[in-house]
Amino acid sequence: MKIWILNGPNLNLLGTREREIYGNEPFEHYLDRLRGKYPTVDLAYYQSNVEGELINQIHKVGFSSDGIILNAGAYTHTSIAIADAIAAVTTPVVEVHISNTARRESFRHVSYLTAVCRGVIAGFGLDSYELALLALLNTSNKTE
Repeated sequence: MKIWILNGPNLNLLGTREREIYGNEPFEHYLDRLRGKYPTVDLAYYQSNVEGELINQIHKVGFSSDGIILNAGAYTHTSIAIADAIAAVTTPVVEVHISNTARRESFRHVSYLTAVCRGVIAGFGLDSYELALLALLNTSNKTE
């Protein structure tokens, strides 16, 4: 299986940014551990702070991969264009958030992406990515 993890703006600063919310571990370290735990899954990774680049990546991998785990960061709450990109592709997308957005500022309570995603996982720190991966693997096993 080929699963893409796409991270949006400011997630390149994980491990140094707002540690009380996002933790102390750089994403690349977490990704190495996740790859080690799931060696039969081809986990590809892409991060951009630019909305259009995220859309281009969704278009690029959204017809050929088995799943996308997307943490669009703040674009979750602002980007109809990313929602349209998700709706346009055939690959299932799981929306992920490290923090529990429902427990944060009110503007973070609205997601433009949720309605076009397979599901949402939020609030479990970096483990939210693994939970999304497990959801995609479980869904794939049921459709084979």
